[in-house]
Amino acid sequence: MLSKKINKDIKFPSELRLDLVSKDWVVIATGRAKKPEMFRKEAKKKVRIDKRKCPFCNIETQEPPTLVMEKGKKILFKGWDKIPKSWSLIVIPNKYPAFLPYSDLNKTIEGGIYQRINAIGFHEVVVTKDHEKHMGQFKMEEVKEVIDAYQQRYLELMEKKFVNLISIFHNSGSEAGASIAHPHSQIITVPLIDVDLRNALENAQSYFKKNKKCVYCQMTNWELKKRERIVFENKNFVVICPFASKTAFEVIISPKKHSAYFERITEDEKWDLAEAFQTALKKIYKGLNNPDYNFYLHSSPCDNKDHSYYHWHWTILPKTSTWAGFEIGTRIEISSIEPEKAAEYLKKQ
Repeated sequence: MLSKKINKDIKFPSELRLDLVSKDWVVIATGRAKKPEMFRKEAKKKVRIDKRKCPFCNIETQEPPTLVMEKGKKILFKGWDKIPKSWSLIVIPNKYPAFLPYSDLNKTIEGGIYQRINAIGFHEVVVTKDHEKHMGQFKMEEVKEVIDAYQQRYLELMEKKFVNLISIFHNSGSEAGASIAHPHSQIITVPLIDVDLRNALENAQSYFKKNKKCVYCQMTNWELKKRERIVFENKNFVVICPFASKTAFEVIISPKKHSAYFERITEDEKWDLAEAFQTALKKIYKGLNNPDYNFYLHSSPCDNKDHSYYHWHWTILPKTSTWAGFEIGTRIEISSIEPEKAAEYLKKQ
């Protein structure tokens, strides 16, 4: 059987890339690649929404708030009637929580194999006032106010019993899982650590023990040197389309300086994070024509253990595709644009 001579100058139509932290492989399917402009969503049809029926436009119908802010300042309040109508951000307990505060985990074993514990925790909603204005349209001080709220609630909730993990996330649009159109984020505390973060912690710790360096810092330093996948940077943060992007136009916002704990962010750093967030979301909003998206925080757990080897960051995932059988069955995700081209496109927006 004759073997064909391989021409190394010809680029293979697809490639697998390894995510250094998760150890997941992703497919960059350049053989069926799309031009960046092809990811632009069709303009959404404006649906007239009766604000009288929106629970967040009628905030007094919700649970008593845990935080109220007015143009970046925390407001002291006593009951709904004492909250000024000029509030700009409010944090309330979720009316239909997935986790509830309770005094006992009540761990049980069924049949010697199945484990149960109470889903103990806190489930809060961070609501900004404008019914239609999404974070991609915010002014920088408005983004900073949201970050302030995230940090303030994080610092308070981490002191509660049975809080090992605090998840902060934002779903924008129905494709991203938002059941209420009014822009809002959610904060959920969990008595355990999820498998993705646990794997990331273990792999980051293993890399640190072997190399005496943070794997995230190593990746950031390389990106800053190579400059192919950088969308934006300022003094404290860098916005990157990661080397092993799980979806088209995935974006990571990461501190340049090594930091394991989001809640320890300084005032100066919060302004720079607000600028990075605002820039990234505006570029996604403009470049992809206001797509639905998710973003979420990965930070070290608040379980009183030393996770100084980890590096906190935010991930933004525009909804550019839908998982099908291959992705679901193998957990190997396929992206039909190279992150280098995605970064180049977003940078121009």
